[in-house]
Amino acid sequence: MKYFSTRDVKNTVSASYAIAHGISKEGGLFVPDTIPTLSESDINNLKELDYIGRAKYVLKLFLNDFSDEEIENCVKGAYENSFDDNNPAPISRLGDNVNILELWHGPTCAFKDLALQILPYLLTTSLKKTSGDNKSVILVATSGDTGKAALEGFKDVEGTEIIVFYPESGVSDMQKLQMASQQGENVHVCAIVGNFDDAQSGVKQIFTDNQFKSLLADNKMEFSSANSINWGRLCPQIVYYISAYIDLLNDKSDISGGFNVCVPTGNFGNILAAYYAKEMGIPINKLICASNKNNVLTDFINTGKYDKNREFFLTTSPSMDILISSNLERLLFIMSGYNDEYISTIQGQLSSTGEYVISDDIKNKIQDEFYGGCCDDRETKETIKNIFEKFGYLIDTHTAVAVNVYDKYLKETGDNRPVVITSTASPYKFADSVCNAVGVEVSNDKFKMVEDLSRFTSTDIPKPIAELKNAKVRFTDVYSKEEMYSAVKKCLNIM
Repeated sequence: MKYFSTRDVKNTVSASYAIAHGISKEGGLFVPDTIPTLSESDINNLKELDYIGRAKYVLKLFLNDFSDEEIENCVKGAYENSFDDNNPAPISRLGDNVNILELWHGPTCAFKDLALQILPYLLTTSLKKTSGDNKSVILVATSGDTGKAALEGFKDVEGTEIIVFYPESGVSDMQKLQMASQQGENVHVCAIVGNFDDAQSGVKQIFTDNQFKSLLADNKMEFSSANSINWGRLCPQIVYYISAYIDLLNDKSDISGGFNVCVPTGNFGNILAAYYAKEMGIPINKLICASNKNNVLTDFINTGKYDKNREFFLTTSPSMDILISSNLERLLFIMSGYNDEYISTIQGQLSSTGEYVISDDIKNKIQDEFYGGCCDDRETKETIKNIFEKFGYLIDTHTAVAVNVYDKYLKETGDNRPVVITSTASPYKFADSVCNAVGVEVSNDKFKMVEDLSRFTSTDIPKPIAELKNAKVRFTDVYSKEEMYSAVKKCLNIM
């Protein structure tokens, strides 16, 4: 298996090169040239394995320039003793057909842990194969959860420096405190005045700046990425959808007619991983793409027009407050028949005009696979309240968006197949919104508030959240969008 760029199919590289560099030289994203399929024998083998075993099994199919020993070291290093009960992706059932895939039992209480605990191992292994002694500089733009998960994953990893940019007013108090108090000698955290798209665009611009890359090379450094534009970040996410299917089989769930998957998403990486799982043979029927009030993906799926020229909203589900969904490029590349010229053209249109329109053929292919829906903050709040009152089960704002959109899909289509809804964060990361929804007084003292929430709902405060109470803030710098170059130089101490 080789990997090539969505904007230049002649640019073929190994898996380790794709992971080490993160993004192609012309700005495209690396994708595998083939998608492996799982046979009945593979499924039977997976049924006998725990999550670590399943991860090794699946990653071997994609990372064919990694030895078995290297994959073993990466997977065990990431998942052993890092997640509650050594079970990174448990399922809770609500009613007969609704399965909540809980992806927040790791060290930062968000689904990003499933990928960002293993990415440092994949990256350092890749760097040894491709980059000699150069230090890897990890640039990250975050809407909240990726930043903390990446910082935690890369802290004090030899041969790396990590710089995280986040929108100063676009993350929750808990997310901000998690990042600002991060420990580690090689970590740097920078707030910017703007939104996530500003941070993401700035990071991409720095990534593809040849003069800046030369400056890094002169200092024996090179860029890489921990965002889901990096294949080493996206590939491990495929595992938990395959694992969820295996768990349903082992639990004797009736999925003879397939099952649906509903994902709250902003940057399109999490749901794209489910699409890859489907292409590998997992019997997923419909991929339900759930958006908040920033509903650019909903409109795109329903109309074929991607238009980021719209009002940007700060919502109670801030990790989805995104108008430029980077991973959509990978899907469009596949749906266009790996047409790199087409992808270059529409991405150029997005950069210059803020919009593009796909062909009817591609639009029809996407609508065959995906359903797009959205909900606003009022509906999110009502959904949290309703789920808690009906099931005694507490969900965060992002998971609530997915539950709400799934309910709309069910009413619209009558498709009552079993569904797997990805729960992407602990409700305690967004305690103010969750408290407001279930009727707990919202306090200026964020830690009193989480304690009140715990008592009221009889749920436990996750250890990583509880430990923040005594955390010391290390990072307070705020930059304009135009100062991001200077911020990187300052963090790396280069001129």
